[in-house]
Amino acid sequence: MVEPGCSGSSVRFFCTAGNGMETFLTEEVKKKLLAEDVCQIPGKVLFSSSAAIHRVTSLKAAERLFLLLKKDSPLRMPTRCSREAASLLQSRLLANRDQWIGAAVTWSRLQRELLASKGLGGTARSQRGGGTEDFAASKKHRSELREPQREEQHVEKPPEKKRMKEDGAEAEIKMESNSFCSKICLTGDDEASESVENVSFRISCKCSGSVSRSFSSQEVSRMMGAAVSRLLGWKADLKNPLLEVSLHLSDDYCLLGIPLTRLPLANRSYIKTTGLRSTVAWAMASLADIQPGFSVVDPMCGVGTILIEAAQEHQDACFVGVDIDDGQLQRANHNVLFAHLGKSIQLLKASSMGLPLLSGTVDAVVCDLPFGRKFGSNTNMAADLPLILWEMERILCPGGTLVVLLSPQLSCLLKKLLTQEPAEPALEQKAEPQAVAASCLSSSSPPDQQLHSQDRRPAAGLQQRQPPRRSSLKHQATFRVSLGAIDGLIQKYVKT
Repeated sequence: MVEPGCSGSSVRFFCTAGNGMETFLTEEVKKKLLAEDVCQIPGKVLFSSSAAIHRVTSLKAAERLFLLLKKDSPLRMPTRCSREAASLLQSRLLANRDQWIGAAVTWSRLQRELLASKGLGGTARSQRGGGTEDFAASKKHRSELREPQREEQHVEKPPEKKRMKEDGAEAEIKMESNSFCSKICLTGDDEASESVENVSFRISCKCSGSVSRSFSSQEVSRMMGAAVSRLLGWKADLKNPLLEVSLHLSDDYCLLGIPLTRLPLANRSYIKTTGLRSTVAWAMASLADIQPGFSVVDPMCGVGTILIEAAQEHQDACFVGVDIDDGQLQRANHNVLFAHLGKSIQLLKASSMGLPLLSGTVDAVVCDLPFGRKFGSNTNMAADLPLILWEMERILCPGGTLVVLLSPQLSCLLKKLLTQEPAEPALEQKAEPQAVAASCLSSSSPPDQQLHSQDRRPAAGLQQRQPPRRSSLKHQATFRVSLGAIDGLIQKYVKT
């Protein structure tokens, strides 16, 4: 059951998502938040929900979270006439002053709820859901408590300046004791509405399509900033704004929103060393249909991102990560310990072409097959894929699920492997691999001990296995997702 927000009223949000992740995010907001009026557009999902804000910020498929200020049809900007363009922006996006004031008050209420959900009361900063001042706050001061000013005190202290480094760039910030963020965390909505008269703000604009051919994002930001200042009396501040407004103009829509969190939702606080994108890893785990008591294996686990994302939501299942690389296993071990999932995730050193697990004992296999693009790989995936696929299929139980992430080239090869008639098999390994599955799945020893106790190579002759004449894997779905510079294909199969 979704926990209602403090006000009990529905709030309109939107989240950004990587290309191809919109479908996963849509299903997630419906399932976890019982969201209504869900609208999916390229790169974004809009929805309404009365769920508590800390539930909304727990979305796994989203990149950034915004309070929706306005969604409108696309603007047909006049060509190179800034005066007409500014007039159009004001008439379409700034016609309703009360809407902007109401959005600022709602944003302030959500910030208070985020602070309260972290057990910090109304005088602390939110590490993840703070306002725009928190966006720029240094790590040292993210969780510092702030003493509220007394109303009778009229002498203001000079702002304290700190230096910080964020995303590789030095930024100078100003800690103001009478800031808007401080006020809204100590007052109610009525008092907060009175505080929105002297707000410093910044417009962050993204233009695409025909609009970008007429005006740059900087030009539109300046025009919008001037209009907002005239309408609301707010002061533009490009360096240290108290409130940030995001504007996206495209040929399909016009979207205005206010960021609700300092960091992207995709930044996982429980993962120390990153590997595969956390949102994609979560999507793969969600396709595996993991149930309580399931055994789940990642035969090429790398730093363990997929297993950790899955175990975060299914701690009553058992997870096994396998990798042949000592360095990757060590990083995976650190991640597992950092996420406090040592009782749920076990790690083994073995080859994906000779898994030390009994046939038909695994409920789900989830694997990111290395592309050899971002990270170097000694594995010739095109040559080794038949053996890897056979091993994954072998350990799956009937009805088990296989979810793999592949490059488009490997995806084509996989389809051929599942339909072709292979040649007569070579030497067949008669003996089953050593049965370490049961002891691994029931072991409660910490991962660092397992790395040594299960440090073994596959038995001789095991790599001479050949795929069966007819694969028992039935294709269920394919999703194309962005991995940054390249795209990958998530494919789901069920063993019949």
